[in-house]
Amino acid sequence: MKKSSFALSLVVYVVSLLGLSAADEPPNVLYIFTDDQSVRTLSCYPQSFDWVRTPNIDRLASQGVRFSRAYMGSWCLPSRLIALTGKYAFTAESMRMVGPYPGCEYDYRQLPFWPSYFRKNGYTTAQIGKWHTGTDTGFGRDWDYQVVWNRPRHLDNIWNYYFDQKIEVNGAPAIMIPGYSTDNYTNWAVDYIKGQTREEGKPWYLWLCFGATHSDYEPAHRHRGEYADVEVPVPADIYPPRPGKPKYMQDYIYWKEGKSGQPEITNRQGIYSNTLKDMVRQYHQTALGIDEAVGRLMAVLEETGQRENTLVVFSSDQGIAWGQHGFQIKLAPYDANILAPLIVSMPSRFKSGTVVAPAVSHPDVVRTIFSVVDMELPWEMDGHDLTPLLKDPNAEWNHPALVSYTTLKWGSDTETIPTEPENLFGGNGTVPWYVMYTRGDRYKYVRTMVKGDMEQLYDIKTDPEELTNLALSPKYRDQLIKMRKATVAELKRTNAPFLDAMPEVE
Repeated sequence: MKKSSFALSLVVYVVSLLGLSAADEPPNVLYIFTDDQSVRTLSCYPQSFDWVRTPNIDRLASQGVRFSRAYMGSWCLPSRLIALTGKYAFTAESMRMVGPYPGCEYDYRQLPFWPSYFRKNGYTTAQIGKWHTGTDTGFGRDWDYQVVWNRPRHLDNIWNYYFDQKIEVNGAPAIMIPGYSTDNYTNWAVDYIKGQTREEGKPWYLWLCFGATHSDYEPAHRHRGEYADVEVPVPADIYPPRPGKPKYMQDYIYWKEGKSGQPEITNRQGIYSNTLKDMVRQYHQTALGIDEAVGRLMAVLEETGQRENTLVVFSSDQGIAWGQHGFQIKLAPYDANILAPLIVSMPSRFKSGTVVAPAVSHPDVVRTIFSVVDMELPWEMDGHDLTPLLKDPNAEWNHPALVSYTTLKWGSDTETIPTEPENLFGGNGTVPWYVMYTRGDRYKYVRTMVKGDMEQLYDIKTDPEELTNLALSPKYRDQLIKMRKATVAELKRTNAPFLDAMPEVE
């Protein structure tokens, strides 16, 4: 049932008079959103190295539901568009890149963000941390409280992911804030949860967007001695050729063999060295700050008596590859590049310590938030309510997960597919437009939007590293056609502008 602002305020007032339990109050929502954080960085995920330690996030997983296969997006901006709209990024009309990267703009009348609807329905809303979706951050329209690093606006500050950030507070001109960003964001979030920077008496929604673990992967100084002498296996296809992969996959040369025989990165300078081992170590050290932050946030929820009535979501915009398939970027359709962690926790309402095997996607998360707070959708969203899986990880789940990559174009600008792949971040190769589709816990399909390019089909159960392209095997022809048709159907359901322009496949 839809809750008006007046009705919700009345509920809160009655709760205070009658002394009802937290379970009877409208729930709070804490959405913790990290950057480029692979599932490999979390010790509660089986893909992690045996030396990884994230006790606080592991504890959160033990108090909630961990999703084995969550696809949140292909890179920072489109993933955040999904988080703000509940729809796939290719529908984001008016979002456009303007000037030097990452400058971008949008028209909020054409592209409304759903936190504004929460405000209209009795919630107080906040966003803290990285902002990457237009220079208009939406303060006063989408957010009651906002402390953000507005990356699209401050082009002279765009690589200050960890120190000395230009921060905008509630729409005011930016001021330079020293200190480690992961710690700063956590401090501001703790103050908000405690009620020091929000209106009391209302349920709240906080979207906390960390910059970690994005490049240049700067760990806090207190963590720079961690993970000494770790072992990092060399991925099987770090160097070309890569059999069964499209042509663009043969061109990636991010890594070269160093004098010691250890792979070395060719396009960046590490704190310790440029070897695969030291770069992976540095990346994982950076993730330790996130784990500490989660510990602090959960502690303050418990200390303030809000844990029972707060839905906690932990995820990232996508993962990032470290040598797998030759990459050291996100973007590409392989799990090593884009598979993200997803943990949903509210022990008072959902099972704890369970694991969901079927694949889910980012729009499902937004749809689920609306379901948990019992609020009608402001518009039709692309996702499906995950609450059946939160209650029973073995519940029937027949919905697909989809990821699209359309470089720097969204909305009707994606009606025309570029004839030559665009190089988004520079470097040693390009990733062409594609769509990735999966359903359940096994097969995954990739269709590149390049004429004559091969399709890809992987069995995630038997080939989690995605080394064998089953689309090339006649034995899997029926499965390939089935997945191809299902992908087209999902693109049609979600009104993908590029659907009719996709090159034919055999």
